[in-house]
Amino acid sequence: MADLTLPRAQRGLIQWPRTLGVWGALSLALVTAFALSLMLGSVRIPLDDVVRVLLGGEAERAAWTDIIWLFRVPKAITAVLAGAALAASGLQLQTLFRNPLADPYILGVSSGASLGVAIVILGGGSAGGALLVSQGLGVFGELSLAIAASLGAGLVLGVVLLLMRWTRNMLALLILGLMLGYLTSALVSLLVYTSQPERIQAFSLWSAGSFSGVTWSQLGAFAPTVLLALGVALILPKTLNALLLGEAYARSLGVNVRLARLAVIVSASLLAGATTAFCGPVGFIGVAVPHVTRALLGTSDHRQVVPATLAFGALLALVADLIAQVPGSQAILPLNTVTALFGVPVVAWVLLRNQSPAA
Repeated sequence: MADLTLPRAQRGLIQWPRTLGVWGALSLALVTAFALSLMLGSVRIPLDDVVRVLLGGEAERAAWTDIIWLFRVPKAITAVLAGAALAASGLQLQTLFRNPLADPYILGVSSGASLGVAIVILGGGSAGGALLVSQGLGVFGELSLAIAASLGAGLVLGVVLLLMRWTRNMLALLILGLMLGYLTSALVSLLVYTSQPERIQAFSLWSAGSFSGVTWSQLGAFAPTVLLALGVALILPKTLNALLLGEAYARSLGVNVRLARLAVIVSASLLAGATTAFCGPVGFIGVAVPHVTRALLGTSDHRQVVPATLAFGALLALVADLIAQVPGSQAILPLNTVTALFGVPVVAWVLLRNQSPAA
């Protein structure tokens, strides 16, 4: 971490080489991962064909052009947006609650999204007819699950905002959010228990998380929502720096704490809810990426951490999706299995690092 005993200007000069190095490595890794996501999969496509197709030409094989434009490009863009969204959401909530293990699911918004999807897939009757679009049973069209998840997330967010009017205690709000998550998870479990096996299988597939199910038309709804919420996150670094030192300190700097809390919660909830709606409940990116980014930069200054967190979240999502696709094979691993392999060690590291040394 930066030596806080040095003057601010001197600390900044010391940090610049490290910051530039991190950004250079992140940029190179992000471009490489994006290119690999277009090249690799069940069918390997040479890089020169990928570049030719992106520039408006035709690949050596006509099928490769369709694979790139219809499947791999929207999947890669979705991974970038979802990874950045989850990482930014986790960073904002960790700062707001001053809790290193806070993540996008801590307020129950993502659980609300899961409940919306569970009602559609598992609920039976006419609504239950809208199974996964990939199974050709979506009577409400390809956006049916995303709409259901968005409504569920919006409902929980509305409850959270209502609770904010009743309590100014962030710990109490955190606990109430967790209780909302447990409640919605219990309702999902009840629907699973009473549902038919084929519906349970369809819901399990959605719960595993995936970036590959988002089409160009769905990106038309997903991308603007995420970009708007990310825009809010990118204008909040100074406010987050003040909140990091406590609400009393933030007020002494003239920060409208109530408005700041509202902006952070709405932004984080939109990011988590939209990602869950279109990609399923992708775990561990939101809780792990902010810690890795702070460690890489050697600072908690959100002016540096926020944009780097977005970039690293996008990179991790691309890499996780690449691994899940098992290049050269027809097999596909659950995305959450891959993200857990990265996230669990990071969470364990955070917990162990925060422990006092034994006497």
